This record gives sequence, C-alpha cells and structure tokens, in this order.
Amino acid sequence: MTIESDPVLIEESLPGVITLTLNRPDSFNALSKEMMDHLSSALTAIHANESARVLILGAKGRAFCAGHDLKQMINHPSEAYYLELFEQCSALMMQLQSLPIPVIAKVEGVATAAGCQLVAQCDLALATSNARFAVSGVNLGLFCSTPGVALSRNLHRKAAFEMLVTGGFITASEALTKGLINQVVEPLEINEAVESLAKQITQKPKFAIALGKKLFYEQLEVGMKEAYSLASAIMTCNLLDESAQEGIQAFVDKRTPNWKTA
Repeated sequence: MTIESDPVLIEESLPGVITLTLNRPDSFNALSKEMMDHLSSALTAIHANESARVLILGAKGRAFCAGHDLKQMINHPSEAYYLELFEQCSALMMQLQSLPIPVIAKVEGVATAAGCQLVAQCDLALATSNARFAVSGVNLGLFCSTPGVALSRNLHRKAAFEMLVTGGFITASEALTKGLINQVVEPLEINEAVESLAKQITQKPKFAIALGKKLFYEQLEVGMKEAYSLASAIMTCNLLDESAQEGIQAFVDKRTPNWKTA
C-alpha cells in the first residue's frame, strides 16, 4: 500500500517486510510534528500487524532526515510547545524500540540531529558510502540532548560525546567504526543489501526474535546480576516454544528446521 498524500509512504516490498519511506525531500525529511504523528500512527499499525516481521525505514531525496523542523520550532517559542515536541519525539523513539520486530534504517544522504538519533534508535542500520552523520545542534547553541540518549547507548562513549560537543559530520566509514551503523554499501547496492538482511531475519522464528529484542534492550539498563536473571527467564520461555523445540530436534536429526512460522 502506498499513501502518496502522506509524509510517510507505506509499501509492502517483501513477504513480512514493511517499508516506511519519509517523503518530504524539500524539507530534508525533517521531523515536524506532523511527520512524527504519521510515523507514530504507522508504527502503531505495524505493532498490531501479525504478518510483519521486519520494518525498513528509508527516505526520499538527498537527506535521510535533518532532525527537527527548525522553522516550526522558531515559530512556537514557548516552554509548553518545546516540551511537548521533545516528549513526542522521545515517545516515537521508544515506539521503535518496543516494536516486536527488528527495525532497519536505510540511510542515503545526510542524517543530522534528531535524524541521526533516528538512525541510532533503529535496531540495525545500513548506509550508502556517501552518507554523512552529525548531531549538529551545538553549532546553533543547542546541545543535542535527546539524540545523545540514543547515541550514548549505541556508539562508543567518547565517540558519541565528541559528536555531541563538536557538531561535526562523520562519514559512513567513520559511522561504521564508531558503531552507529552495521554496513556501508555503494549507493546502487543499498536496496539489495537491506533486503538481503531483512530476508535473513524473516527466515528465523518470529517468537524468538520478538523475545530476543525485548530482552536485548531490557538487560542493557540493569546490573549484570539482574541481566542474567532476565536472560535466564527469557531463554526458558524461548526453549519451551515449539519453534525452539523443532529447531533443536532438526539439529539433532541433521536436517533443516520445519518451522510453522518461518
């Protein structure tokens, strides 16, 4: 399905794979309140979609996302408006994390400020070799505090802080080294690379992926003892699922697993 009149295009590109494409290239796909409203509604629908296995997040034009809409922000100089805006953005980021399916960012062009945050918040990210990344708010006198939450949890700590205090751009290769993205590919190869990664995920049991994603983020926020306790409970639950039982039996039998839900 494609919604041409909306900031977000929804397309079914592969079985189980949903693609959301930011479609405001003239504004560099800025995260206006309207854009975030559309994204949030789309994520809610995807969460309820039983056939969804992977979400790909991409964009039209020269920018993946330039962050918040600065013109919109400057036209509403009030504490209430700004607080609502950043709370909306934070809730959107948490929606991405709470989805029971992996989210892959497909980055072509620049990703700055909250746009870079969006890349960091996705579970996986692939970028073209000409992509560039920055949290450049400090150049305008505004420290990128909310993007810093996602960056500090995904990049090496000193690398994240350097980006936040300098506001400088890094290349796709540097983003790979720092841990912001998973792969760098040539522009003509990005679609194939993203679809290949998505296909690998769809071939795994949905139940195990959903459990695993939930545990992955929960254990990062607690101490090691509690993390191991959470992991033990999740592995026990996972092991009792029929997909794990079939997978283990297939390994013993030296055959390919026959999962009811691939």
